[in-house]
Amino acid sequence: MANERSLVSRTSMEVATALVTGAVGVAVMWGAVEHDIGWGDSGPAAGYFPFRIGILIVLGSLTNLILALRRARTDTSTFVTFVQAQRVLAFGLPIIGFVIVANFLGLYVASVLYLIFVMVFQGGYRPLFAIGLALAVAVAMRLIFPIWFKVPLLTGPLEALLGLY
Repeated sequence: MANERSLVSRTSMEVATALVTGAVGVAVMWGAVEHDIGWGDSGPAAGYFPFRIGILIVLGSLTNLILALRRARTDTSTFVTFVQAQRVLAFGLPIIGFVIVANFLGLYVASVLYLIFVMVFQGGYRPLFAIGLALAVAVAMRLIFPIWFKVPLLTGPLEALLGLY
């Protein structure tokens, strides 16, 4: 199938992971150098152990990088296909949108919009049913968290306009 083609190979993902973890190790070492990384009169200085942990992370990352590059010619396995990536994005992008909307419009509005979008476009539900259920969830959230449990949720301009705090 054309859609089952490899989008990311296992080797490229192993190389990318080794480079990222290596960068984390270097960052740990860099931060540790800001403190003393030696041994003082009272024992190890503040950066002693973090520096050595950073070295271990970098060495492990280099080992993984070398192994991945050595297998690069023989290993043709797939990490993710085009279809698998579409499924992950279909799940992940609405959640990212939910987080962005929640920061600007509040959790209630974001929940309603997220549920309507996912139910209609991914679940195939009728729009009227999705709107009704999404509003019911928002009302339930309002009753359960800030009213009954006294746990305030992130609100936005709509709640302020309606006087709901």
